[in-house]
Amino acid sequence: MVSLSETAPDHAGIEGEVLTAHWVAAASVDEVLARLDVTASGLSSAEATARLATHGPNAVRTHRVSAWAVLGRQLRSALLLLLAVTAVVSFFLGDSTQAVIIGLILVASVGLGFANEYRAERTAAQLHSSLRHTAVARRDGQFADVDVATLVPGDMVRLALGEVVPADLRLTTVSGLECDESILTGESAAAEKWSEALTPGNALADSANLAFMGTIVSAGEGCGIVYATGAAAQFGQIAAGLGTRQPETAFQVGLRRFSFLLLWVAMILTAMILVTNLMLDRPVIESVLFALAIAVGITPQLLPAVVSTSLATGAGRLAKQKVLVKRLVCIEDLGDIDVLITDKTGTLTDGHITLVEAVDPAGQAGDHILVLGLLATAVDPAAGGGATNALDAALWETSRSHELALPDLPLVAVLPFDHERRASSVLVGDGDQRLLIVKGAPEQVMEHCVAVTAVAHATLSALFAEGRRVVAVASKAAPGLSALTAGDETGLTLEGFLVFADEPKAAARDSLRQLAALGIEVKIATGDNAQVAEKVCKELGLDSKGTITGADLEALDDAALDDTVQKCTIFARISPEQKARLIVSARRRGRSVAFLGDGVNDALALHAADVGISVDTAVDVAKDAADVVLLEKDLGVLATGVAEGRRIFANTIKYVLMGTSSNFGNMFSAAAASAVLAFLPMLPSQILLNNLLYDSSQLAIPTDRVDAEQLHAPAHWNIAFIRRFMLTFGPISSLFDFLTFGLMLGVLHAGPVEFRTGWFVESLATQTLIIFAIRTRRIPFYRSRPGGILAAAAIAVVIVGVGLTLSSIGPVLGFTTLPWLFFVALALMTVAYLVLVELTKKVFYSDAPALQELSRRTRGREHRIHRRAARFSHAG
Repeated sequence: MVSLSETAPDHAGIEGEVLTAHWVAAASVDEVLARLDVTASGLSSAEATARLATHGPNAVRTHRVSAWAVLGRQLRSALLLLLAVTAVVSFFLGDSTQAVIIGLILVASVGLGFANEYRAERTAAQLHSSLRHTAVARRDGQFADVDVATLVPGDMVRLALGEVVPADLRLTTVSGLECDESILTGESAAAEKWSEALTPGNALADSANLAFMGTIVSAGEGCGIVYATGAAAQFGQIAAGLGTRQPETAFQVGLRRFSFLLLWVAMILTAMILVTNLMLDRPVIESVLFALAIAVGITPQLLPAVVSTSLATGAGRLAKQKVLVKRLVCIEDLGDIDVLITDKTGTLTDGHITLVEAVDPAGQAGDHILVLGLLATAVDPAAGGGATNALDAALWETSRSHELALPDLPLVAVLPFDHERRASSVLVGDGDQRLLIVKGAPEQVMEHCVAVTAVAHATLSALFAEGRRVVAVASKAAPGLSALTAGDETGLTLEGFLVFADEPKAAARDSLRQLAALGIEVKIATGDNAQVAEKVCKELGLDSKGTITGADLEALDDAALDDTVQKCTIFARISPEQKARLIVSARRRGRSVAFLGDGVNDALALHAADVGISVDTAVDVAKDAADVVLLEKDLGVLATGVAEGRRIFANTIKYVLMGTSSNFGNMFSAAAASAVLAFLPMLPSQILLNNLLYDSSQLAIPTDRVDAEQLHAPAHWNIAFIRRFMLTFGPISSLFDFLTFGLMLGVLHAGPVEFRTGWFVESLATQTLIIFAIRTRRIPFYRSRPGGILAAAAIAVVIVGVGLTLSSIGPVLGFTTLPWLFFVALALMTVAYLVLVELTKKVFYSDAPALQELSRRTRGREHRIHRRAARFSHAG
């Protein structure tokens, strides 16, 4: 649990004076305004700009791409350190040629890694800068949306339900305002807020007239003046203290575990080679250099470059498809999902809500019900405010089109909507004419009404059966009442129903088919009525396996809930906590869950999901909690993102399987040959050159085509599978190395130089061209065509390798010209090698079915502070 500091650091005032949070809480609103040199009308644009230059942006962290930082990360690689040590040792031992070759390899490796990581960093920065968060602040006397990063001390900010508090505020006016401060205090209960000054000396955590950056408005509304921004705010201090390191995703964990596997293999093999050579009385220095070369050779040197190229390319492609990822590594997580839990409005429906009619309990039209509903909104857009939700916006649009005249009743009190009551209330009128009007979900409102007739229930059922969204309106006389609490919403008279339409989205049917083709099961979690959700799903062809309501879910224990979540498709009238519980339940059963939501009531579920998905038009708290943001609320766009994530993972695994099989096979062959030959089978510099050429061809893997079946189901890291693949296909590579040894020694009677040259060419050709077999489970070329760039790169590398042995620099590299008979034998062996690999593939994959080859792992979620800090990180 994170607690608010009892001795909060001082915050500088406008003229450099000290302005502490304790002083702000104890001061009156007028005193705070005076100390901040601002009036209740807020700042002018010019004043805000000047203060921004003084105080800096309202950002917890900056997202600038530093070329030096990227280069530094490349140079901190243990692998590159190994190369550098090898080069230095070679130079001081008098082998300057080998030192130069290794130096060139070192520069090439650093250069390729730097270029790709820098590109990936710039892509991530561009995606991050495209996600903007706004707050409603009074500038030049008018409330307007401003970028969160431009808020400064003295800004007057308005808060509404579902918003994230953008800075530390001294509240000036409140109306039923409550804030979820669990991000700071660890307390799950919402904190009630007011605007009166506190007694000096109160604990900062009890400062109910302050609203802190990063907390969430869970009920009501209010206004406040900014007194601290950025890293000076309470949240900013905590987030900045956590550092900039983000928690690992499953993709990164898999890469790390794979690296450990190769490290163990390299250490064991290197130790065996060194001991064997020393037992054979080989020169110590020569043995050490050879062992180091083997250690380097078995590692896929360019794996980071391949991964960053894949992610950067994928992120750019997704951005064009209107899918933005907050972190590039989240792309793989997106491809990992097999269950999507989503809301209904705007996803399966158009999201454009219109008022169809206003009816009394008997189903007869009546404008008086519409008038009561308008009074209960308490906000008139024509007066400079704004409707707080889509239903209210539809009400005001209808009132203008019908030219309804509202009675001139003074507004006395407001009790805003919250997700527990699922209703809002207003108190209007004077004296004996004072009236309490309640508007909200029919089930909850009707529970507090007296004498609800069977006719009213029948009317409501008929409206739900038509797929309509319904809001109940009730009222009661309230003479003498001057303030509102939830306890006042009793003894009501049901006035009627406001009936809204939100038609099914035409493109949703095709989008659902796309998701089904990707093996993703779609489940609906909605606050709407079950009948409405069922009708929409039926119209769009989404087969429902069952429906359950939030009230029924509440009675289930974890075991029963797990069974229900697996069986049901529609979850209606559920609370935010129940949405999160659904996701936790599905994950307990080994499912990888994505949640798509855009409202304040979706924040808990977005945090609980393996992948939280929101939309650019969502409330800030939803965008803040999400891993992925869609620029268009369309399941078809989401399907594109999932397919791209799977394509990236599939291509990354191709490189991993290539490296673990061919690298392992070649290095095992080198180790075995060094034990029986009177000379080194390949010079250390030749091993490294071979590995660099091979790896360079694999940089084209991110551009490769992916077979359709690889997109139909998610795949996951499984080190056991990778190890099994290495131990199956690695020995096949070694087998053909040994055949080459026999050819060179037994047929061509090769000396050390000829032997090394022949094995260099054979090793490079087989391990490079094998990509065409390993990249697919199908028959290569006939049933699965590789990408053109990959094919060209693989063939070009083989040609370059052969060309080096024939060129004038061949002798400098320790090569010589080989007889034509060798190349004939090489072509035959390469064909035989590819055929044997194809036959082995059939046996290997028959024992490892496609959908079960890679196991599922439970993954932790990013810490909430890391996620929410992104909202305040727009500087640069």
